[in-house]
Amino acid sequence: MIVPDYWAEARKQYKNEKRQVTVRRFGWSETSPTEAQAMAELRAEEALQRAISGEKVRRRELKVPYNGGQGLPIREEVLKRHEDVVITRNSYGAKCLNTPNVLVADVDFPVKSAWHARMQIALWNFMGLATVYSYTQSWWLAAGLAGVTVLCSVFIYLLHRRSAANLAERSEQRSRQRLESFLDRNSDWNVRVYRTPAGLRVIATHQKFAPSDFITQEFFRVMETDPIYVRMCLNQQCFRARLTAKPWRVGLKHHLKPRPGVWPVKPESLTQRNAWLEEYDRISANFAACRFLESIGSGKTHYQIKQIVDLHDRECRAGDETAPMA
Repeated sequence: MIVPDYWAEARKQYKNEKRQVTVRRFGWSETSPTEAQAMAELRAEEALQRAISGEKVRRRELKVPYNGGQGLPIREEVLKRHEDVVITRNSYGAKCLNTPNVLVADVDFPVKSAWHARMQIALWNFMGLATVYSYTQSWWLAAGLAGVTVLCSVFIYLLHRRSAANLAERSEQRSRQRLESFLDRNSDWNVRVYRTPAGLRVIATHQKFAPSDFITQEFFRVMETDPIYVRMCLNQQCFRARLTAKPWRVGLKHHLKPRPGVWPVKPESLTQRNAWLEEYDRISANFAACRFLESIGSGKTHYQIKQIVDLHDRECRAGDETAPMA
């Protein structure tokens, strides 16, 4: 897991009478901007020499965020360090815990789109209104039918909500069954289970794991963990947990700017960014990222993992029953 505090970029150029080659490379460091710049210069020079020799190389590196697992190292603002645990600010503004050896798995449940249901209802209303008017040329009859279809639409929407709730309940039951089956086969395991707005979060507490461990990947497979998250863990050699609310779930209408929020940002953009973050931090403080449900398994908790779990629970407000999840 590499989460630098400092970033720099270097530009190197080769030019003769036949061609010109320019390359740019980033450097990074957990120590100082000077060390980051030295790495950038070295990487740029190496890339330039490869390009001059005829090798096909990317001329410029892009700022790639963590999301999707392609960014390496993790390019996010570092907020705090707790030994080998790093809390960062992700590309949409939320705080995230990054740990190289505490197994965290988020399991999202399938959802029925409320937006899709609303669009279907609106379409049925329009078609019904248009059909009646085309046959009767009477707006009164059309309006009467519209009233009836609105009532039907409300009924259909309530059924949709009930169906979505039932789907989430069945998904949670299946996830718990898979988890309990895994724990039956691995009696030394102990996990903490949390409810998230989209599903479950599971943290193993009995020992440390690496993302590439066979048993880690087996656990991800059994729990049907999001494939993108699994790829992130492998690429970054890092487990990850969101600690604060997603902005769009707490009513923030505007996105973090400058988008896509990749760190670092230009000095002239910091005022705008900091103003947005001040509002986000104030609002998100009233919400929980997840809620603790129970501990299942052997009851073992590694003493170092306990410290990280305590940090996670405190930052997530996982024990606050009054805080809505977002």
